[in-house]
Amino acid sequence: MLNVAVVMGGYSDEYVISLKSGQLILQNLALSNYAIFEIHIVKEGWFLLHNEEKIPINKADFSVELNGKKIEFDVLVNTIHGTPGEDGHMQAYWELLEIPYTGCGFYQSSLTFNKRDTLSVLSKFNIPRANSIYLSKGDTINKEEIIATLGIPLFIKPNQSGSSLGITMVQDSNDFEKALDFAFAEDNDILIESYLKGTEVSVGVINFKGKTTVLGTTEIVPHNAFFDYEAKYLGKSDEITPARLDKETEKRVYETAAKIYELLGMSGFSRTDFIIVDGVPHFIEINTNPGLSPQSIFPQQAEYAQIQFSNLLDNEIELALQRKPIWNRFKK
Repeated sequence: MLNVAVVMGGYSDEYVISLKSGQLILQNLALSNYAIFEIHIVKEGWFLLHNEEKIPINKADFSVELNGKKIEFDVLVNTIHGTPGEDGHMQAYWELLEIPYTGCGFYQSSLTFNKRDTLSVLSKFNIPRANSIYLSKGDTINKEEIIATLGIPLFIKPNQSGSSLGITMVQDSNDFEKALDFAFAEDNDILIESYLKGTEVSVGVINFKGKTTVLGTTEIVPHNAFFDYEAKYLGKSDEITPARLDKETEKRVYETAAKIYELLGMSGFSRTDFIIVDGVPHFIEINTNPGLSPQSIFPQQAEYAQIQFSNLLDNEIELALQRKPIWNRFKK
């Protein structure tokens, strides 16, 4: 029987969502023949939660002492949101320890967590996107020039953040400075993007049985100005699966989402967000550890694709066990 640890949490405010995601995974893994362990990686520490007891993780080898016995894990199901599990830090650490883990590798995690770098890579392949300006804390910022270049409304967002934390849709130039402060509170680097008027869709893409598979499209109709934290997790949006797209546009969205997944060398669960303008999907961002709480989009799309969530997890574990640690890939 495989020892499977579900690793959840994180060091940002997203950890609350991650803990909810972890519970859904635990429930579905219980349908398979695994010895299942719940591990929390949070600011307060790393621990195994066992019968409401917090048992410390040995960071030297990511093991734990349980009832006088050392427990090592055969595979780790990574559902950490934000740093350190969605930006490549934990993945690189697990690689060094030779512990198989689900999801994409450390390079893809680090790349996709950085919005600017992801946009830079995809721009080489002519993926449509919003116009943007990249700034760092301490840079000289010319508000008038930025607004003249990108127009109003515009979005100001942290370069590295998730769950729409720190994002503002600026509809009045008087709110520009406040939005800057809000974004810089989350990250030292920010993106300012032009507003795209169109239909927002989110697309689940996975590697299922060795093949890039698009689960479906979900149309996002936020009650607020955009798909912010409240819209994502507090029910302040309508999420329509499948999205109300004509066949030609849907085909284009499927093809673009799959292309991005493969261009970035992805594996594991992903959710790619687009704004469709005149039938053309414009890339917004890709999330490599999408939320799996009851309010989340990804489970809705798995249901639409008629794939049991427990089967998706079994597939992820199988892929993790097949993937060789990075140093073994270069052995002759």
